Amino acid sequence: MWWKLWYHLVDADESFFSLKQGKVVIVLNGRMAGKKGIIVKTFDDGTDGRKYGHAIVAGIDRAPLKVKKSMSEKKVQKRSRVKPFLKLVNFNHLMPTRYSVDVDFKPMGISPEVVTNPSKREEARKAIKQAFQERYTQGKNRWFFSKLRF
Repeated sequence: MWWKLWYHLVDADESFFSLKQGKVVIVLNGRMAGKKGIIVKTFDDGTDGRKYGHAIVAGIDRAPLKVKKSMSEKKVQKRSRVKPFLKLVNFNHLMPTRYSVDVDFKPMGISPEVVTNPSKREEARKAIKQAFQERYTQGKNRWFFSKLRF
C-alpha cells in the first residue's frame, strides 16, 4: 500500500497534479471533448460563481488541413486556418499532458468576465486565433496543430 505512505509525505493542501499556465491539456467532456487546449489561467480554489477548481482553456476547435506544393497560394491560406475556442472548464474534465507551450496570453487580457461576456469573448477569440495562426505559420509546436486521433 505505497499510496498510503505517499499520502503522508505529500502535504494535503498542496495539489499533487497542479495545472499551470501554458500546460497542454485534452478536454474530456462537452462539445470540445477530445480537443487540445492550453491553460490560460487557473482558479484552484474556485470563484464566487464556481465553487470548484477550474481553468480558462484556449484550444483548437478545428485544426488546419494538410497542404501540398501543387496547391495554389489561396488554397494553402484557406487550408492553414485555425479555429480556436475559449472556455471555462472544470479540472475534472481536463486531462493534462506532459507538454507545455510558451504562448503569452497576458496581453490579450483574458479573464472570467471576458469568457462569460459574448462580445468580449469574440474579441479574445480573434486575438487567440491570430496568436495560434502565427505559431502555425512559423512552424512552432507542429504537434499541437495536428488533429488528435484515437
